[in-house]
Amino acid sequence: MASSEGFLTNEQRETLKVACQNVEVLSSSPKSPTSFLSEHHVKAPAGGKAPTAGIAVRHVRRTHSGKLVRVKKEGGGGKGTWGKLLDTDGESHIDRNDPNYDSGEEPYQLVGATVADPLDEYKKTVASIIEEYFSTDDVGQAASDLRELSSSQYHPYFIKRLVSMAMDRHDKEKEMASVLLSALYADVISPAQIQDGFYILLDSADDLAVDILDAVDILALFLARAVVDDILPPAFLTRAKKALPESSKGVQVIQTAEKSYLSAPHHAELVERRWGGSTHITVEEVKKKISDLLREYVESGDTLEACRCIRELGVSFYHHEVVKRALILGMETRTAEPLITKLLKEAAEEGIISSSQMAKGFSRLAESLDDLSLDIPSAKTLFQSLVPRAISEGWLDDSFVESLGEDGEVEDGDEKVRRYKKEIVSIIHEYFLSDDIPELIQSLEDLAVPEYNPIFLKKLITLAMDRKNREKEMASVLLSALHIEIFSTEDIVNGFVLLLESAEDTELDILDASNELALFLARAVIDDVLAPLNLEEIGSRLPPNCSATETVRMAQSLVSARHAGERLLRCWGGGTGWIVEDAKDKITKLLEEYESGGVVAEACQCIRDIGMPFFNHEVVKKALVMAMEKKNDSMLDLLQECFSEGLITINQLTKGFTRIKEGLDDLALDIPNAREKFSFYVEHAQEKGWLLPTFGSAAADGSH
Repeated sequence: MASSEGFLTNEQRETLKVACQNVEVLSSSPKSPTSFLSEHHVKAPAGGKAPTAGIAVRHVRRTHSGKLVRVKKEGGGGKGTWGKLLDTDGESHIDRNDPNYDSGEEPYQLVGATVADPLDEYKKTVASIIEEYFSTDDVGQAASDLRELSSSQYHPYFIKRLVSMAMDRHDKEKEMASVLLSALYADVISPAQIQDGFYILLDSADDLAVDILDAVDILALFLARAVVDDILPPAFLTRAKKALPESSKGVQVIQTAEKSYLSAPHHAELVERRWGGSTHITVEEVKKKISDLLREYVESGDTLEACRCIRELGVSFYHHEVVKRALILGMETRTAEPLITKLLKEAAEEGIISSSQMAKGFSRLAESLDDLSLDIPSAKTLFQSLVPRAISEGWLDDSFVESLGEDGEVEDGDEKVRRYKKEIVSIIHEYFLSDDIPELIQSLEDLAVPEYNPIFLKKLITLAMDRKNREKEMASVLLSALHIEIFSTEDIVNGFVLLLESAEDTELDILDASNELALFLARAVIDDVLAPLNLEEIGSRLPPNCSATETVRMAQSLVSARHAGERLLRCWGGGTGWIVEDAKDKITKLLEEYESGGVVAEACQCIRDIGMPFFNHEVVKKALVMAMEKKNDSMLDLLQECFSEGLITINQLTKGFTRIKEGLDDLALDIPNAREKFSFYVEHAQEKGWLLPTFGSAAADGSH
């Protein structure tokens, strides 16, 4: 038998050796599977005869004595073997009807299964949540579904998925996506995760641009909307721009958001309404809604309902107004203070009012405490007692106390400085009203504190930045005049340094403060108020790599740009503002229209459109005179509505009545019963709470 086996190559011998070892392992049981063997066959050498050139591995058997023997091809085995191994040719099969059938002998297959990636599963699930949200517009359900996933670590990817899905749809879905992000902010998704999500979006802008042609512009609008809705801080744009490659689409998105959306006049309203908007209401209407909901809350005491109303306003970037008005209401009505603090605490804990909006509301109130003290004598004391309580209860950030002590210029503890600030605010307001530069210069000279000139510059530009282009233009024109008359270049430089040092605080109130400051700096250079070298001096006095340094660099770029002079001189449209006579004309016409059968709401809107709240005392004066002349007391209804809406403040009402009192002698020449009518109006006003308590004795003196 040995002679019939032929010769084996080294390769065949090695294969045979391995096969034999496998057989030894498998043959420990008569029922051991032999599928391993069936997959290895020894090939015959080239030119050899197939039957004798080699031995098939499946025909090799090992006896109990350890010898290798060759068995017949189809036989049951040779001497000393256990019999025929299972045949794997496919010809034999297991008969399930056989009484000796053993299911364990059935052939089996290994099925490969991939391990599921939790992130992939999360992405698939949130895609379904987003699709359902786009169908139902149910913000509450979407928030609930997202919470139930219990995968908060993946929330940044939800933001990317939501925005990228909305980008390829209609304006309705884009608006819905922005509304949902605002609703989820701080409640379901943390502020840090919001920033991470937008960074992922910016990082993938190049890929998005392949599928969506105008991806850069759409994503820029989402970014601007997030800033306007106060779910992204403006500083995020600067940080993200530094982290992204300069040539990436992500940087283009940030630049588009800054230049096309966030730097435009009235940008907040424009961005809010770009996709149709969830609310088509003006700022004044929002203020009225806030006043109404706070009054209803004080009457009902329903905190949950009040929080729901605040959320439904859909103006998270304006929640500081809720805080400010709520605090004032608590000071005016002492019995309402516990309810007000409960509401603000609840709104902060639920994430409805963000910490920055809460601090901003407190800051706004702190700035107006001097004026508020005229109406509420204990306002400062109440405010000082409320701040530490709010901090200890956790709904006001403790960093707010630090901002109270320092204003970026001179400590407010200095009584002289405090009085100076109060004086210059009145002077600046009067200038914005009259556009009378010589009068303002004379007022500053009368104050006789030239060492505070930098403080004046800071206050002037800060007030102008929060107003219309007319006031910005007037501020720049005034700087030129002051530089010629009484301000030194050093005063101007120091003033701008004060401004830039407090730029981060200013950005909390004015979103595009950085761009506005850059324009004021560049305009000062064009107007020869500053030299280009002064910009370098200002930059050297600021901390490196801060937002203020970026502002100075931006100003330098504006100055060095082509046709910079012409562009900067027209950056705010020139100084073609209103004059006092124009305002008086408008007031007279609106009152005449109202008196002839007009609607109260329309008259109130006309007063708003005038846009001069510090001149509303003229509305009061002219309304009272018209009521006396035409014996039409419906003017009192108009004043009542203006007072209820907060359109005309108690200070302006008192000032208007005072103007009438001062001119009663002249008025009596044309209206014989002017004194009697005025006494009646004063009693009515005091009954309705229009006048300051200090007015009573003065009015009585003037009415006799």
